[in-house]
Amino acid sequence: MVRFLAAVLITVGLAACQSEDPPQEIQSTQNVNDTRIAKTLFGAAPAGSAQRPEPFGGYARGCQAGAVQLPETGPTWQAMRLSRNRNWAQPVTVDYVQDLSRFAATQSGWEGLYVGDMSQPRGGPMLTGHRSHQTGLDVDVWMLPPDRLDLTAQERENLSSISMRRQSGAFVNSSWTPQHEAILKAAASDPRTARIFVFPGAKVAMCNSATGDRSWLNKIRPWWGHHYHFHVRLNCPEGAVGCTDQAPPPPGDGCAEAQGWVDRILNPPPPDPNPAPATPAAPRGELTMANLPGQCLGVLNAE
Repeated sequence: MVRFLAAVLITVGLAACQSEDPPQEIQSTQNVNDTRIAKTLFGAAPAGSAQRPEPFGGYARGCQAGAVQLPETGPTWQAMRLSRNRNWAQPVTVDYVQDLSRFAATQSGWEGLYVGDMSQPRGGPMLTGHRSHQTGLDVDVWMLPPDRLDLTAQERENLSSISMRRQSGAFVNSSWTPQHEAILKAAASDPRTARIFVFPGAKVAMCNSATGDRSWLNKIRPWWGHHYHFHVRLNCPEGAVGCTDQAPPPPGDGCAEAQGWVDRILNPPPPDPNPAPATPAAPRGELTMANLPGQCLGVLNAE
């Protein structure tokens, strides 16, 4: 049985989300005495485990068994930054990406999609970047409309996405198009989607232009960053008893909330003239194996 317990740090590029990922719930664990740094172990795994596909834990404290790899190139997509080895996910996520890319290629006017980070081969904490993307149910989709889908591996390392924001994210810029909204609407309308993170100005722009059924807007949530890509988070698959869903978004279209984000960007509240003494923030410690669900040790140790 192959063990990935002697991990080797590998150098990978910073992930696009970095600390922009929203915080997630804390999971109970079974590996209470295992103090090894989890990202070192999971970051060294080169391939998925030969197990039944299943996500364990929450999006920011978990792992994935039986992950499959999104092919590097398909008829309507290309996986980017191949050196990171983060084009792994649960089968439902790979199917979702392929479906959304077909929509982009056949109904939005784009050639398809450039797909950013999904998860590591066995999920878990990453060596660099994201706090989430740990269970194979998250995927970043670039805002850059593909010019072509035959990029070489080196071109995928060198090419960058483009920002859609203006005035620190309060508004979209001139690169934003109706096609961006159409793809985000299709992504949010899919019943597999739990929520989508995008910068506040994009949410407000869609709120202002959407007509007819606006229910899909509920899943579009404003969050810091997310102007070079949008971040799709899927629900736990049916029957995945070890997977923890995020709480559903509040009822309604969420447009007033997004407008509140924009208002605070444009008119930040004045500083408190009599602030309370600052309490030093506790340093964020590295996740250890003791912080992850007990099944994650089995995922690491599996062939």
